[in-house]
Amino acid sequence: MADFLDMGGYAVFVWASYAIVALALVGLWLRTRGAARQAAADVVRLRERIMAEGEGN
Repeated sequence: MADFLDMGGYAVFVWASYAIVALALVGLWLRTRGAARQAAADVVRLRERIMAEGEGN
């Protein structure tokens, strides 16, 4: 197991690469989730605006 974790002497580079990719994936997930929530809120506001304009006619 220690040999696997050592990665043939390249453990620092390998594990750092995994950490960077993991952070990037988490960041992308958070950004996408935020964008989806914002888009959903925009849809709700647009529907309310359309309904309000329809009632005025």
